[in-house]
Amino acid sequence: MKAIIFNGTLEKRSHSTAGQLSSYILQKLNSYGVDAEIFHLSDASIPHFNTEYSKTPIAVKRMNQMFTDADMHFWLAPLYHGSIPGVMKNCLDWLEISARLPKPYLTDKTVGLVCWADGVQAMQGINAMDAIAKSLRAWTLPFSVPIVRASLFEQDNNSVLSKPYQDKLDRLINISISRKINVTAI
Repeated sequence: MKAIIFNGTLEKRSHSTAGQLSSYILQKLNSYGVDAEIFHLSDASIPHFNTEYSKTPIAVKRMNQMFTDADMHFWLAPLYHGSIPGVMKNCLDWLEISARLPKPYLTDKTVGLVCWADGVQAMQGINAMDAIAKSLRAWTLPFSVPIVRASLFEQDNNSVLSKPYQDKLDRLINISISRKINVTAI
């Protein structure tokens, strides 16, 4: 079983919110024996989406291969002005190059959604990612993790996720793994 953790920001510092969430999910998936990797947009060099390229950029081909090879995805994004970062949407738009494959886009992939905001509006980001994932023929989990950024970490330690959010992320991971096991058994 393969998983990709899609860090939907250009932020890649390990102590950033995206970094800590990505690391937590990666560690949990690895503890279950899932072959998981983090996809960092900041390292990917994905150009602006443009169907007029005469040749698909190699970075886009690599990204598409990673996304289509993974059985399950975990998409992480901050809420920016009511939605996900444009750079994340741009990356997902490049899945268009898979349109002519026998199983195009993210057909039948399982996607878990995580979004954080400074207020209580993180569901707006979850809803945006949900619509995108479904447009790409993926299955979004019936459980997502909208995060109030001020409650994400322990009060006395900004490098430890709070117990309530650890529990929610664990539930998201367990549901994703269970779904893939049950779908594979069919």
